[in-house]
Amino acid sequence: MTSLSAVHEALHRLDGERIATLRGRSLLLTAEWSGAEIETLLDVADAFHALDRAGIAAPLFPNELDYALFFDASTRTKSSWAGAAARLGSQPVIVDGSSTQVSHGETAEETGAMLGMNAHALGIRHDLILGEGNAFMRDAKRGIDDYLAATGDPRVVPIVNLQCDVDHPTQTLADLAWLRQRFPEGVAGKTLAMTWAYSPSYAKPLSVPQGLISLLPRFGMHVRLAHPPGYDLIPEVLATAFENAADAAGSLEVVEGMDAAFAGADAVYPKSWGPYDLMLERVEANRRRDVAGMREIEQRALARNLLHRDWICDERRMASTRDGAAVYLHCLPADIGAEVTAGVMDKARVELARQANKKVYVIMALLAVAKADRLQDRLRALLDR
Repeated sequence: MTSLSAVHEALHRLDGERIATLRGRSLLLTAEWSGAEIETLLDVADAFHALDRAGIAAPLFPNELDYALFFDASTRTKSSWAGAAARLGSQPVIVDGSSTQVSHGETAEETGAMLGMNAHALGIRHDLILGEGNAFMRDAKRGIDDYLAATGDPRVVPIVNLQCDVDHPTQTLADLAWLRQRFPEGVAGKTLAMTWAYSPSYAKPLSVPQGLISLLPRFGMHVRLAHPPGYDLIPEVLATAFENAADAAGSLEVVEGMDAAFAGADAVYPKSWGPYDLMLERVEANRRRDVAGMREIEQRALARNLLHRDWICDERRMASTRDGAAVYLHCLPADIGAEVTAGVMDKARVELARQANKKVYVIMALLAVAKADRLQDRLRALLDR
């Protein structure tokens, strides 16, 4: 299929009425969007991807500022936000959370209002402390909305969750977009192994596995979750994921060990995350602003990780997947030699980059459906320029 043919096909799939229902929407959790809304969003993301591949620019929002506030380290998400904003004709502005006044007592509402008065979109990453990240985003949204209402400002300033303590929506939606491309016959009925994997680096957030087990069963996928004792996910999130899976065509089950999760799987997602009980301890240490205590908790988490060095995605386990050819996914960076062997990573390196690149188009879609009136017509008009 030629690039231009792919553009026409992608634009033909767009449903204007369904897109219109997303006007003004923020994305704080994928669970708050219906399956039909997510399908619509991914169709728009596919259209932006096709336009980009064909070299057709889509500067829908010139002279706008798209802020992204990061309280944690990032490479891919920062790059994706900047790439998405630039492709839409906007100016991306990346703000380091440590440079804000939050640590000096500024509330999330005040931060939202201060950034929102100049921004046309706001992305936030706040993922390290359980119970804080998603709540911060909701308060920031309230601050923006209250400011706009009080000043009679008609702008739409969507909030995009760039990773919180509960979910990582732009990542998991990019993962789903990539799986849809890798399985053009449909993802329904496919099995994905979502497993913990050993890492010698910092205790990572729970949001990626939580987001995936909550999202993928809704689209008919069978998800197997496996982790060592002590690496549980947030109980409320897990319970909701089971409830959603029970109401969907897919399924969610917890299995014993990586081998059971990998056996016959169509796709695998081995990734480290922190021990749940120590993540809870970190909440209290953070409340006390106990920096030394937080470092000590981190060291205990890493020491516990060392007990499970056999949780690695290796050639033997990959050979046990369906036809020995499962799709290997990771949000990156992966700890090579710990989470995954060098051999498995080398085979998947290009596909992992393509998986990561989907995030650019997911973010473009989120900003466009929230802010553009008659988006489908504006995209089709790009072909006539």
